[in-house]
Amino acid sequence: MMEKDELIRLLELFSKGKLGLEEMAEKLRSPGVDDLGYASIDTLRSGRTGIPEVIFVPGKTPEQVTGIAVRMAEKGIPVLATKATPEVFESLRQMIPDAIYNPVARTIIHQPEKPPMTESYIAVVSAGTSDMPVAEEAVVTAGFLGNRVERAYDVGVAGIQRLFNKMDLIRGARVAVVVAGMEGALASVVGGLVDKPVIAVPTSAGYGANFGGLSALLSMLNSCASGVSVVNIDNGFGAACQASLINKL
Repeated sequence: MMEKDELIRLLELFSKGKLGLEEMAEKLRSPGVDDLGYASIDTLRSGRTGIPEVIFVPGKTPEQVTGIAVRMAEKGIPVLATKATPEVFESLRQMIPDAIYNPVARTIIHQPEKPPMTESYIAVVSAGTSDMPVAEEAVVTAGFLGNRVERAYDVGVAGIQRLFNKMDLIRGARVAVVVAGMEGALASVVGGLVDKPVIAVPTSAGYGANFGGLSALLSMLNSCASGVSVVNIDNGFGAACQASLINKL
């Protein structure tokens, strides 16, 4: 399915005589791939999956990220770039001045038309302040996808009474994203206290034996709490996408 904004743009061009019948027909039968040479943009992903193409920044040059974002904006596709550096943002905003950078989440957003927000909400729960970059990536992504989000931060098991003060908020959510580094125990604790799906996100926060998040990942995968699923290390984006699909069922 073609993006609504792109379809409207094509129909306007056709109605004004700026797009011929043959060209219009060719665009409508397009497979939904916009080839830039260094990137192939999936222009129909949102219609298929409910989640549009998103730019993962690491490994791409600022020029490449900017080029992809500009083409997406031209096609009416909202832009979300993750794991973005200030250098990449400076390059991108030269072409898209109203793009917004979140330095904590390390995200860039260009979304002229905000989606309607859900009445139900996603709770994003983080163990420590060091986990905030990953938690905020989840918050930004969930909001970008049209979800109401509530935060419960710095409620890790080292001071577990802090978690109990947030339990009403967490239990009221349709789904909880739980972000934790170190030993990653928070996901199991939350999973044992709520009757909603819990999506666990291990982070790379921790000392040497944390092995860059591997210890938290293994702890979460071995959780004895029912209803806990796990995404990859530092993948706040992926957790938010899954939570959004659950929240909108």
